Amino acid sequence: MENRFMKRNTELQISQTQKKCNKTEELLLEEIEKLRLKTEEENQIHMEIEIFLRREQQKLEEKLEFWMEKYDKDTETKQNELNALKAAKASDLAHLQELAKTIREYEQVIIEDRIEKEKNKKQIEQTALELKSIIKLQAWWRGIIVRNEIGGFRMPKREKADGKDSKGKGRGRNRLRIKR
Repeated sequence: MENRFMKRNTELQISQTQKKCNKTEELLLEEIEKLRLKTEEENQIHMEIEIFLRREQQKLEEKLEFWMEKYDKDTETKQNELNALKAAKASDLAHLQELAKTIREYEQVIIEDRIEKEKNKKQIEQTALELKSIIKLQAWWRGIIVRNEIGGFRMPKREKADGKDSKGKGRGRNRLRIKR
């Protein structure tokens, strides 16, 4: 009996142990299934995140490419504008130098013209002064000739009225003073 009891006890223990093992195995299998599902879910999330990040990276690379091309294009455009402005500046500077040279030449011509006009003015003034002096000299000489009755200029003789002298005090001298 004892044997049997032992056998039975042993079988029960084995059975209980097997049940425990089965229960633990089921729990572990459930845990494994949960972990597998969680891993699959994590993998799915990871793949979605990776796809999202790749798309974003692609978008950013496209934007970077766009901005780099825009930068290159804008830089080239601005460089061309700068070169055009430099060329225009050089052209304007050359034109300005030509104008300055022309102005200097015109100023020289104007100065020479003013000097010439001043000389002409002085010459005209000198000629006028000489003419005036000549006229005065001629008038003085004619006066001398007429008064002294030199040459063909003779004063007409006047008749004396009432015995008074024609060379009186007032009349002849006033006339000479006025002419002078």
